[in-house]
Amino acid sequence: MKPIRKSVALVLAVLVMSVASRRESCAQSVAAQIDAVISEYAANGDFHGTALVAGNGEVLFKKGYGWANYEWDIPNMPDTKFRLGSITKQFTSMLIMQLVQEGKLKLDGKISDYLPDYPKDKGSRVSVHHLLTHTSGIPSYTGMRMFGEIARDPYPPREFIKFFADSAFEFEPGSQYRYNNSGYFLLGVIIEEVTGKPYATVLQERIFGPLGMTSSGYDMPGPIIPKRAAGYEWGIDGFVNAEYLDMTLPYAAGSLYSTVEDLYRWDRALYTEKLLPARFRDRLFEPAIQTPGGGSYAYGWGVRYRRFGSMKDSVIVISHGGGINGFNTLMERVPKEELLIVLLNNTGRAPLGAISEAILVLLHNGQPAPVRQSLARALTKEIKSNGLSSAPERYAVMKKDTATYILNENEMNLLGYQYLRAGRQAEAIAVFKLNVEAFPASSNVYDSLGEAYMKAGQKELAITNYEKSIELDPGNTNGIRMLNILRGK
Repeated sequence: MKPIRKSVALVLAVLVMSVASRRESCAQSVAAQIDAVISEYAANGDFHGTALVAGNGEVLFKKGYGWANYEWDIPNMPDTKFRLGSITKQFTSMLIMQLVQEGKLKLDGKISDYLPDYPKDKGSRVSVHHLLTHTSGIPSYTGMRMFGEIARDPYPPREFIKFFADSAFEFEPGSQYRYNNSGYFLLGVIIEEVTGKPYATVLQERIFGPLGMTSSGYDMPGPIIPKRAAGYEWGIDGFVNAEYLDMTLPYAAGSLYSTVEDLYRWDRALYTEKLLPARFRDRLFEPAIQTPGGGSYAYGWGVRYRRFGSMKDSVIVISHGGGINGFNTLMERVPKEELLIVLLNNTGRAPLGAISEAILVLLHNGQPAPVRQSLARALTKEIKSNGLSSAPERYAVMKKDTATYILNENEMNLLGYQYLRAGRQAEAIAVFKLNVEAFPASSNVYDSLGEAYMKAGQKELAITNYEKSIELDPGNTNGIRMLNILRGK
């Protein structure tokens, strides 16, 4: 009998090794497919950063692409630190919910309950819940013209809220959704008021420290932060250094930095009760209000049902993106499968949604859509090589070639402003006009074209476009203000 037992044991050992080998081979195959997709985007200049993909509690893939620092040819790596932009909001919402669980805050508590210096006629009507869900009606300070004028200056948080505290509501609090950085800035100030500590300290004590997120923190220009990526933007002459932004201003709405590896630690913690009891933790992900496009917003997270590849039924995807000078970021979670995709990019507006979608399709035995190039960037190259005269004709040809190029309203708008800031008004107007033709239902494209005409001294055309912008969006306070200036009011 002993030889038989040895034989059975040997067979079992061989089977275990075979299964392990197949699993490793499968993992390598998936990693190679993910790498192939991201590499194609990187080759087109549409992704320079670090990616991490995990499933069922295991990291399936992580890799850096492009440069963390172009001047020194320092490559992006899995431990490179990136500014997160609005991914910061999910950490702010966690701190708020911790304070709610401890009885130090109430979700229906009003701004005035915690910040007595805030204008009472407004603060008494806006709740913590409204701030968390972008339903406060308070104008977002990053959309105000004054923001561009002070973006390089440091401000204490309580001092800075004076810039928007007296602004009129854009809508009745709680009546609708409009993405809003002012709300999360106020949440940061409330956290400081309730705890008696700086926001950054509270983050360290309550989240980063307990989770061992040693590569995460509040990004300030003064401290030496090893392996911090520099931020770049695509300009009319290629990549350039991103405009300086004082990081006291994004604050609790967007001032954190991290790595893909630390965000994986954060993701794993969200399946546990290490930071919050389950009933409070789960509240973070409960849809609170519908957002444009059919999704919902919870507390610092977007929630949407989606289907990928060979899937028959949709699953809940919990995600949030971020954008800040020189960086854009995306974190997507599929809790049912414990899937995680983290994409951190340091060259501005990369198509992270398309990259993540392709990865999710791959992971579900599907064939991703072909990788397409940015039409705005292709147009930039055309204007640089051949001048403005041939650009509209080449644009029309590229626009029809939807298999190769993808047209994005925001990218075109950014390109127009790059020409405008460079004093090239003819190019700016041409690009904005193309954007109006492509997106005639967008208020913002008319607002931008109006600004270009105004700076070119074409007053009547400026008025016409601002009027159209306000017609499409009566809440466009900037358009109303510029129209009054043009009319001499």
